[in-house]
Amino acid sequence: MDWSRYANFDEAEFRCSQTGECRMQADFMRRLQALREEYGRPLTITSGYRSPQHSIEASKSQPGVHTRGLACDIAVSGRDAYEVLSLALKHGFTGIGVAQKGSGRFLHLDTFTGGPRPNIWSY
Repeated sequence: MDWSRYANFDEAEFRCSQTGECRMQADFMRRLQALREEYGRPLTITSGYRSPQHSIEASKSQPGVHTRGLACDIAVSGRDAYEVLSLALKHGFTGIGVAQKGSGRFLHLDTFTGGPRPNIWSY
């Protein structure tokens, strides 16, 4: 992947925290870059690509969309979370997970097209 196409992101932000692999998909990154440009402020990526061997994915019955390079989690809360969520819908993200209680608040964004979509859920 040509990371120079995504001016506001670096490959290191998306590497699997346990294996160092990074297999993000170009269409996902294009949408995320467009969202970031419209948002106009930095986005902190807390989880990007996850190897199927990552402990979170290995504990699931089937690996999730992070293992396909179609998802990321963004540290964001309050009014900023609402704005990012609104922009995510506008830019074609089909899966949005909302974690807005306690510490470690974030939004999960993905572009998976299987299953019931669009879909928004809370953690």
